[in-house]
Amino acid sequence: MKKYLLLLLILIIQTKLSLEGQTKRYPVDIEERIRLVENNLAGWVQTGENDTWTLTERMKRYNINGVSIAVIHNYQIEWARGYGFADVSEKRPVTEKTLFQAASISKSLNSVGVLKLAREKRIDLNSDINKFLVTWKFPYDEKSNNKVITVANLLSHTGGLTVSGFPGYAKDQVLPSIQQILDGQKPSNTDPVRSSIEPGKSVIYSGGGVTISQLIVMDITNQPYDIFMKENVLSPLRMTSSSFTQPPSASMQKLLATGYKVDGKEVSGKYLIYPEQAAAGLWTNPIDLCRYIINTQLSYNGELTKMLTPEMTRLRLTPVLEDAALGVFVNSRVTGSFKYFNHNGGNEGFCCTAIGCLNAGDGVVIMTNTDHNNNSILEEIANSVATVYKWNDYYLPEIKKVVDVEVSYIEKYAGKYDLDGKVVTFKISDNGLWVNVLGNFFWKVYFTSENEFFIKEFRGYLKFLTDRDNKIIGLLFNGMTAKKTE
Repeated sequence: MKKYLLLLLILIIQTKLSLEGQTKRYPVDIEERIRLVENNLAGWVQTGENDTWTLTERMKRYNINGVSIAVIHNYQIEWARGYGFADVSEKRPVTEKTLFQAASISKSLNSVGVLKLAREKRIDLNSDINKFLVTWKFPYDEKSNNKVITVANLLSHTGGLTVSGFPGYAKDQVLPSIQQILDGQKPSNTDPVRSSIEPGKSVIYSGGGVTISQLIVMDITNQPYDIFMKENVLSPLRMTSSSFTQPPSASMQKLLATGYKVDGKEVSGKYLIYPEQAAAGLWTNPIDLCRYIINTQLSYNGELTKMLTPEMTRLRLTPVLEDAALGVFVNSRVTGSFKYFNHNGGNEGFCCTAIGCLNAGDGVVIMTNTDHNNNSILEEIANSVATVYKWNDYYLPEIKKVVDVEVSYIEKYAGKYDLDGKVVTFKISDNGLWVNVLGNFFWKVYFTSENEFFIKEFRGYLKFLTDRDNKIIGLLFNGMTAKKTE
């Protein structure tokens, strides 16, 4: 009996320690800021009533299984916390150590690695990419208009190249080589990466172009990409839990989050494999990504770091066209205001964002293990962090006045609309109009006039279109026209 009680006591203590490890407690003032962040999620628009939500409410509304957040304040990671489940069937909770697919945030770390090679003068950012490619050459054609594509073009999405993103591969599929991916040859599941327009003319997001930069790294260093990135980027940044290895190593398995589709179903095999490592292959957590952000902030503001010089970091964060810099996007919400650098990511079953301020030591990383096409929950959490921590010129919501429209009048809006092959459905419910855009959720419609409206979960201008007889014929949706079909 005594032996049984002793074993029971040990089990209780171990369970208590395990739970404490999952939810680290912070000083009272920080815990209060965490509570405020958790209870003040807000969208792009404010109406004066019911404009904030709790994190729990929004996770339920968006069908999000797990969320992990880490906040930077005064150039330090002030707190990190997980919410929900890393794996629902295993009842395994998200902790601050849980690893997520960073998806396109991988491109930001890739740019650090490429610029390290530029700092060492092993490549030149403004030279023809074929000067550095050995095992494959880019096939120029008339679409490039006799203009060379540079390494800087690849990192800033200004190369005029095709293939925006990658769908991933199941664990039991044969993975293509990088050369096969770039040429669109089987077993690659994407088109070849080729010119669509002359380089340097506009920003055309191209994961294909970033994949060319991956091959440049491999050809120049004669190393596997993941090994180069671990030794030259991740380890110096103290991103010790992160890896570009695809598929992830056995030692990482217990920390990996399972990916979920927006309908709640598991991604096949729990997650997909991305051989396009530079564009989409990083496994990491918010704490490690915060270390990258802080290093970038300190270097940008003149401090010597273990990675890039301040001059090289400022070059990396200088937009080439519009807001596209080298591996990041840099913008200010108003002219002359504080500037923020960021990158979002979205793989099958994963969605995330990383944000840092260039003028102050503030930032946030948010990672989820559920698909969400419009990234609304990421924006809402970031807005809450920005509000609680009083970020300058970050959360600047549009103010709109909602008007009442009689149900008898809005009934004519109900029905289905064809938006570039996708069905948009409006229905009457709870004495109001609701719209289904993504195929999984209905969002409440808020009217600003009899035919103009907005949705709190989608930024943009929306308007019903009528003919001369005032019959509803379609819908204007962020510049696109949808025809009413039913």
